[in-house]
Amino acid sequence: MHGLFADASEELATIFHRVVRPDDPPVSVNMQAQVLPAELPALFAGYHFVLIDRTALPTGTMRACPDLRHVIFLGTGARSYMDPEALAALGITVHVIRGYGDTAVAEHTVALMWAAARRLAAMDRGIRAGRWPRTEGMQILGKTLGLIGFGGIARETARIALGCGMRVLAWNRTPRQAAGVTFVDLDTLLAESHVVSLHLLLTGETRGFLSAARLAQLRPGAILVNTARGALVDEAALAAALHDGRIAHAALDVFTTEPLPDGHVLAGLTNVTLSAHSAFRTPEASETLLRRALDIARDLPG
Repeated sequence: MHGLFADASEELATIFHRVVRPDDPPVSVNMQAQVLPAELPALFAGYHFVLIDRTALPTGTMRACPDLRHVIFLGTGARSYMDPEALAALGITVHVIRGYGDTAVAEHTVALMWAAARRLAAMDRGIRAGRWPRTEGMQILGKTLGLIGFGGIARETARIALGCGMRVLAWNRTPRQAAGVTFVDLDTLLAESHVVSLHLLLTGETRGFLSAARLAQLRPGAILVNTARGALVDEAALAAALHDGRIAHAALDVFTTEPLPDGHVLAGLTNVTLSAHSAFRTPEASETLLRRALDIARDLPG
């Protein structure tokens, strides 16, 4: 049984070779960060399983990949790149990996919150342009952080925020408990939180979860942080709220279309801080991710 790491970047390939063990199933590494759909049938020929980082797998194209039986997606957001149920109908099982980067994403979430609160990106741009834009920011101590969704990443985010002296509210679709965290209904969270951070999986039910109506429920001057999935938010409604100042700032690591297209409205707003879907990118998280992917490969049926 032979596998393929289909879209390895130089960084991930280096880490992959560091964590692979002699008794792991053989895996070839394709150093091609972007693979086009038309290239997939030839690339996947002869492989029983593939590791996928950020390559789209259209169902129609995958019908032309008869050897493939397993897709190991490097993360949790496989639905952004493929239809797992449709692939299952073709005899291809999609595996996802949870929990590998909870601390990394939580740290990035908090970093974006601080950057937004103190308008660091705007000051950085201004100083580089020869200006001296001294601005007042939000003091985080004593403010309320609202977490929408409460899995491993949100739990880590809550731990850090509590250590910073924040009040932490959370809403989850199923009952949860956590020390120091107050679970409330969604309306209360939106109305009371100075900072709202998204931590939901993207599904058919959660797509567009933060609609124009829900964004309008945010308290005036709130900060929105999203390190989950861009499609959880109505981006047009968010841009309008930012433009009008109803939302003070958005700090975003994820977008509906990635990479963010040239000229996108969010990139043109000064009260937006952007990062390139990199919240989970630390060597520690990547080592855990790739090791777990290889462990899944080891356990696949022959």
